[in-house]
Amino acid sequence: MPMSVPSFSLGDDLLGRAAKRRRARSARVASWDHTGRNEDAFVVMPGETAVLADLEGPGAITHLWFVQGCRLVLGPGLFDARQAGTAMVEFNNALGYNWEINDPDYYRNVIIRMYWDDQEHPSVVAPLGDFFCVGNSMPASFQSLPFTVSVKEDSERKYGGPAAFNCFLPMPFNSRARIEVENQGDAAYMQYFYVDYELYAEDLPEDTLYFHAQWRRNNPCDGWGPDLQVNSLETQVPNLDGKDNYVILETEGAGNYIGCNHTVTHFTGTWWGEGDDMIWIDDDFRADGSTTWPPSMHGTGGEDYFSHGWGMQKINYPFQGTIIHEDDVPGYQISYRWHLADPVRFEERIKVTMEHGHANHLSDDWASTAYWYQTLPGPRFDVPPADQRLPRRWEGPSMKDLPPPDRGRLDDLRKAMYEQRDARMAEFTAQRQQWLERRAEESRQRSAKNAEYAREVRRRFVARRRTDSGT
Repeated sequence: MPMSVPSFSLGDDLLGRAAKRRRARSARVASWDHTGRNEDAFVVMPGETAVLADLEGPGAITHLWFVQGCRLVLGPGLFDARQAGTAMVEFNNALGYNWEINDPDYYRNVIIRMYWDDQEHPSVVAPLGDFFCVGNSMPASFQSLPFTVSVKEDSERKYGGPAAFNCFLPMPFNSRARIEVENQGDAAYMQYFYVDYELYAEDLPEDTLYFHAQWRRNNPCDGWGPDLQVNSLETQVPNLDGKDNYVILETEGAGNYIGCNHTVTHFTGTWWGEGDDMIWIDDDFRADGSTTWPPSMHGTGGEDYFSHGWGMQKINYPFQGTIIHEDDVPGYQISYRWHLADPVRFEERIKVTMEHGHANHLSDDWASTAYWYQTLPGPRFDVPPADQRLPRRWEGPSMKDLPPPDRGRLDDLRKAMYEQRDARMAEFTAQRQQWLERRAEESRQRSAKNAEYAREVRRRFVARRRTDSGT
């Protein structure tokens, strides 16, 4: 007789899981090239939604790995773009082989969505970068327990810099899981990915909660005294209701809030913190939806919520840390706090907030991604339009600062050079568009084939389970 062992348990410790037998089957869907060549990235065209994973359960996603890029072409390259074997050309522009830059906004233009079971609306909606803790489209290397980001030194803290993302949060599903990305930008982008998952022999336990994530932004927060100095006498006013606080999360159901990443663009050159965290839970709410005072959880300052002190330190710890520090990029602070060892539990309703400056006097640009597990159906939410998501970018000198050249004043030779450039650019752009369209069509076919492969893996797993049990 086969051993009777459970398939799934969220109560296992991280290291102990590897030492326990489970009646489960590991699998993966990925962007790999089904032809056996090395064109291993999906190409997602502007306005297109690509399905990265469409899985039948019961199961749980155990790991996400994403690497992506989006290039804007400023000038023609010295090669046939249709013959490109890689997703991006990375010659230094000073060499003259090509003239391309990273799209500075695409981490906010691409949206990731995740759907669980039969729920029609997604449980995860966020800009791709912000979901993986890239604030303001500016990646920086960091390591925490649930998320990591790795960036080459020459791309770190640069808008749109290419980076590798990992997420290790478990994402259980009973009947179906679907992950998709939507390109709301104007340029095609390339997406490499792994979605690692497990299949289980039985339905998930009744106490299983489903993963959720939501992005929010106040640009700017509605401060009552944004030009007052932080910690000055003039800011010492009471806040005894929290009604004007920045809202990180508000949802109904039963679940566990497990943390957030938090992006600040600070304007006054003083200090963005001093805002208390305030979290209302269950019976902190009256029947009409208003809140009682004080909330179940009341903190003492922004840096205190993120488990720092005397300001923010340049640290990457498992449960709290700084991704970008304002000493490295003036005016920017990107932080995280994970409630994995200390989840904030709720049975009916939760509202997670923070003051933007003491008593909400500052008017900084704040954004956040909240992460939590809860029962289904979850709340309906979406993100603002693309033009309202774009980061405030501090730009140095560029060609936009130059007046357009007057070709009419040029001699025949110099005019011919411009005409040659224009012709090469038209040819190169047409070649590149042809390459992108070919790769995009192959990506659509690959997406559908991945779903077939996943169904076949599950079919074999179910058939083997029936054979082992003698049914």
